[in-house]
Amino acid sequence: MFLYKKIIKDLLNKSISVSIAESFTGGQLTKAFTDTPGISKIFHMGIITYSNKSKNLLLNIPMSTIKKNGAVNREIAILMSNNLSKISKSDLCISTTGIAGPSGGSKKKPVGLSYISIKLHKKTYIFKKIFKGDRSKIQKDAVEFCFNEINKLI
Repeated sequence: MFLYKKIIKDLLNKSISVSIAESFTGGQLTKAFTDTPGISKIFHMGIITYSNKSKNLLLNIPMSTIKKNGAVNREIAILMSNNLSKISKSDLCISTTGIAGPSGGSKKKPVGLSYISIKLHKKTYIFKKIFKGDRSKIQKDAVEFCFNEINKLI
């Protein structure tokens, strides 16, 4: 938790605005930010686009793109952060899509598979991870991973 506070303080000090689009982390990343007093100075929005329909309606991701390879893939994560950037005008946009389990996995897409996209200013970074553990641990580890990567980028 100390790392979160340090990174958020750095973002506040640098006036880097933030928006988040979460799927499998279900709001936990947004909560880590909004637990911080004064975050309203830089935090624009956090949306949970858990369903394919919400990804389409709120983030303008074409249903045809989602149907092609499902919602858990590199392309969807990038579209989530890039489209969020257009909507929110934030400096830093983060998206998460994955399979938290305990069900929903397959041989091709196992439980724990996640794609995290971080767009900082005009550059987009994409990460593919397979987190291990139960649903709670997978989600927690994904949030921690996001903060670690943000720390490297700022």
